[in-house]
Amino acid sequence: MVTRRLLLAASRSQAARRAALAAPAGRAVVERFIAGETREDAVRAVDELIVRGLRVSVDHLGEDTVDQERADAVRDEYTGLLARLGAAGIGGRAEVSVKLSALGSGLGPDGRRAALDRARRVCAAAAAAGTTVTLDMEGHTSTDDTLAAAAELRADHPWVGVVLQSCLRRTEADCRELVHAGSRVRLVKGAYAEPEAVAFRDRGAVDRSYVRCLRLLMEGHGYPMVGTHDPRLIEIAGALAVRAGRAQGSYEFQMLYGIRAEEQRRLSAAGETVRVYVPYGADWYGYFMRRLAERPANLAFFLRALGPG
Repeated sequence: MVTRRLLLAASRSQAARRAALAAPAGRAVVERFIAGETREDAVRAVDELIVRGLRVSVDHLGEDTVDQERADAVRDEYTGLLARLGAAGIGGRAEVSVKLSALGSGLGPDGRRAALDRARRVCAAAAAAGTTVTLDMEGHTSTDDTLAAAAELRADHPWVGVVLQSCLRRTEADCRELVHAGSRVRLVKGAYAEPEAVAFRDRGAVDRSYVRCLRLLMEGHGYPMVGTHDPRLIEIAGALAVRAGRAQGSYEFQMLYGIRAEEQRRLSAAGETVRVYVPYGADWYGYFMRRLAERPANLAFFLRALGPG
């Protein structure tokens, strides 16, 4: 837990960012987890994954946008990406993931409304491309706003998905509200440093919360999206699906780009729907550090690569 807190603190440090880039192998290691910085990089990664029988959710990296111009640019990047996916005929296999803070939700008293308007533009572009949008969840202070935004967007686009984090004590109750038909919920453990008053801090407690939440989603009428690389939770998810009488294709597994690729292929070969979360963009550092914080094996890989050749 100490290592995780240190890495999450480093995710906000510009000095640590510069050090990671300056390391001889820093860029090469980052590229294991990030598709690249441009739209072309993202589309190339999407094509490669689809050819392997996988589905994709693309995330243009960035959060806590600092001005309206940048928020508009993020919106336009998503709509441009979706137009490209639609033109390529792969919208049915590639959706996008969007953070409201990247669309300007934190920019003053009207930020939430402006971000929602931008999200509506992204959803319209997704509909034109024949695909969907999932709203990423951020720190616990944004949970209510994100869930409210998802509910508003569903009025016009009922396929809008949302992410819930099992580390938060409130999530089991949130799951109970989102088990209705048409609901799409990506359940993850959570990658933010949260206070103990609102979050489970023990890894075992987070896992037990995950299982309780996943049981509710599997027994509900929506479409569960199982966001985990944990072998035990993957096995439990399969068992819960069988117990709930769910056929393959009525739920899906989701994993991160560059992590457990062999497991992604194994599940897909077994008939499961597997979606890979593909991040791209210049603002990659915070995302990368949170991935290191989530799995000690990722940190060991990174440190080995930074060592002398």
